Amino acid sequence: MSAPTATLLISCPDQKGLVAKIAHFIAIHHGNIIHADHHTDFTHQLFLSRLEWSLEGFQLSRSQIGTQFSELAESLQANWQLHFSDRKPRMSIWVSKQDHCLLDLLWRQQAGDLPVEIPLIISNHDALQPIAEQFNIDFYHLPVNKESKARQEKQQLALLKQYNIDLVVLAKYMQILSPQFIAAFSSTINIHHSFLPAFPGANPYQRAYKRGVKIIGATAHYVTEDLDEGPIIEQEVVRVSHRDSSDEFIRKGKDVERSVLARAVRLHLQNRVLVYNHRTVVFD
Repeated sequence: MSAPTATLLISCPDQKGLVAKIAHFIAIHHGNIIHADHHTDFTHQLFLSRLEWSLEGFQLSRSQIGTQFSELAESLQANWQLHFSDRKPRMSIWVSKQDHCLLDLLWRQQAGDLPVEIPLIISNHDALQPIAEQFNIDFYHLPVNKESKARQEKQQLALLKQYNIDLVVLAKYMQILSPQFIAAFSSTINIHHSFLPAFPGANPYQRAYKRGVKIIGATAHYVTEDLDEGPIIEQEVVRVSHRDSSDEFIRKGKDVERSVLARAVRLHLQNRVLVYNHRTVVFD
């Protein structure tokens, strides 16, 4: 699309005529809908939708869209978000010592695969600072232990505000975020291996190898107070066998972590993920 677009994500109690009502709002202001996806969750009696339309010739200014749509949204008891395609979100990547997810995200962003700006990397170790310097990204080393955690999270929040960050991606950041941090900044995506809860903690691939598991995989999800149980965005598994060494388990695990995290971040940046009732609808 050469012209910018607006994307509306909406969830509301299900009722007849919802698609017509929302589409009519766009049509009466001369909007041309280019993508429309809908889903009804019959268990929760919820209607969920993603509509994207061209702003070329649209008769409402960007500030007017939200103001005028809010009247319709209130009548529908709807939760909704409005996004514009020509605004690039700003993302901060958090890491510890592993570099595979960090490098993959940076390469994809430089290649134009991820529509995002990455001005900030934060780590509890300094091992990956040379990568940040290579990509000309500001790097902050904030060591975390039991005594410093609260103080460092306060500094992290200050940096997110200073850099106008919209999204945090935990690219193998091996620290648990506190409920206080999550309450202050909730737009965070995490990646972890598929062995939870069977093999939590250190060296999960080696322990999985010893147990002879037959599949490994990864899960990308939004971070909540419930550790590793946030709404899932993307998952993938690959098969392994007795012929694979523990090193091969790790290699395959890193590959799947990279691809799953990249897809989850892209889906979020494209405004294709709608969270409700501790789960997600992902519009493809």
